[in-house]
Amino acid sequence: MYKVFFNQKPIYLTTTFVEQTLATPVLFLKYSSKKNIIAAIKSKKTTALYLYHPKAHKLWELFFDLFQVIEAAGGVVRHAETGKYLFIFRNSKWDLPKGRIERNESVREAAVREVEEETGATGLEITQPLPETFHLFHRNGKYRLKKTYWYGMTTDYCGPLLPQNEEGIEKAEWKDATDVEVLFENAYANIQLLWEKVAL
Repeated sequence: MYKVFFNQKPIYLTTTFVEQTLATPVLFLKYSSKKNIIAAIKSKKTTALYLYHPKAHKLWELFFDLFQVIEAAGGVVRHAETGKYLFIFRNSKWDLPKGRIERNESVREAAVREVEEETGATGLEITQPLPETFHLFHRNGKYRLKKTYWYGMTTDYCGPLLPQNEEGIEKAEWKDATDVEVLFENAYANIQLLWEKVAL
């Protein structure tokens, strides 16, 4: 089962048929339109949406056919000396640095560049790949699917952090792992899901 987020609501792509409720409707993806999916997840009665298909490979194939995919990359950065993690505050929520992959740029290059641009931290070294996250967003009258590739990174950078204000980033800060639970009270759900996979 995979999770795609729309705002803070999860959309589950599943090959196991689950019981439908008013709060958790089930749509057979093969016969669902983009309009039906968006209407279901935006409903105030819905807490989660299930998209079902018995074949796993068909789930993503059909879902990707419905939404234009935008690819991004970012990092979960741990300071080599202090053990703290690098977070940003963007659009009134805590987040991790990430951004779109540019043409002729590798995913790893994009991840490092975006962290540097959004926070000012340098000397980044990728230590491990992390799970990808997915979320639907609305821009210029269209719904798109953002697929973000993540990497664990480390750095011994001790200079000032420089949040990229033109990207709506108000703060870039190092946070203790023990502070993250409180921070997640005002963070995106897909970031919380990713954090659960990070080897602390």
